[in-house]
Amino acid sequence: MVSRRPDGSSALRALLPFVASLLLALPFREARAHPGVGLVRDRAGNVFYTDLVHVWRITPDGRKAIVVRDVHTHELAMDERGNLYGEDNRYLGSGEGDDRYRHRIWRRSPDGRVTDVIPWSAGFWSNYGFVRDPTGATYWTHCPAQRCSIRRRAPVPEGAALRSVPVTTVARPGQFTSRINWIAASATEPGVLFVVDGLAVRRLDPSGRVTTIVAGLGAHAMGLWPTADGAHLYAAVYGARAIVRVRLRDGQTTTVARSPAPWGPSGVLVAPDGHLWVLEYSSATNAARVRRIAPNGTSRVF
Repeated sequence: MVSRRPDGSSALRALLPFVASLLLALPFREARAHPGVGLVRDRAGNVFYTDLVHVWRITPDGRKAIVVRDVHTHELAMDERGNLYGEDNRYLGSGEGDDRYRHRIWRRSPDGRVTDVIPWSAGFWSNYGFVRDPTGATYWTHCPAQRCSIRRRAPVPEGAALRSVPVTTVARPGQFTSRINWIAASATEPGVLFVVDGLAVRRLDPSGRVTTIVAGLGAHAMGLWPTADGAHLYAAVYGARAIVRVRLRDGQTTTVARSPAPWGPSGVLVAPDGHLWVLEYSSATNAARVRRIAPNGTSRVF
């Protein structure tokens, strides 16, 4: 999925105006940090999530442990080889008009080794995407002065340098009516993206054509999860404390779960066995937790 910055690029960049509006809408105590959205699953059934301090793994038998320590990451991605990716963003300024940041992009291999894809660099990241389509191409937003475009990097061959792979623009400023809050890639159609455009969810096809799926999904829609069969899209709608399922053929929406106060959903995934996994953040303490909801409605908190 996506995260962004003040220089005006990347997923985090596109999120900054969204985060600002979210924080203004929430009680003061909630404004200490905005939620992470990183919630992914590997082929072995392990679920990984971020609490903005560490990255955690929940094994199929329910054991929970830290697997990447001390990383301020909002997004996570998993590739077809089982490598886990995230970012690390650090504030270095004094707080007195000295707004210095640095970032890196890291990768955790299945054997547990953590290495840098992009080493520590100044500023916010703006040239890397965590949204992946079925071919392995990655996508991110670039939003200088709130004029958002979407960029694509072709799949990176094993062992190739990231900078050697071309980047293209697949959506230009003006194609969307509002700021881009989030993007997700179709699990069945390479090059098709779902875009949270203000309150709407739109579909961007490889030709650049934009169509509206849902005109009003709800305030502060965050994590998106397109299903493996291409039939539905799940969204964590933080403002409504709801998980909403969207039927893609006609845009019909159904609320399938809600987060009890003070918790709000920021990420979601649907496992092959039908369990719904929800990443939730507390509006009272900024704590994070994961809730697994069975098809029969029973749930377990991790």
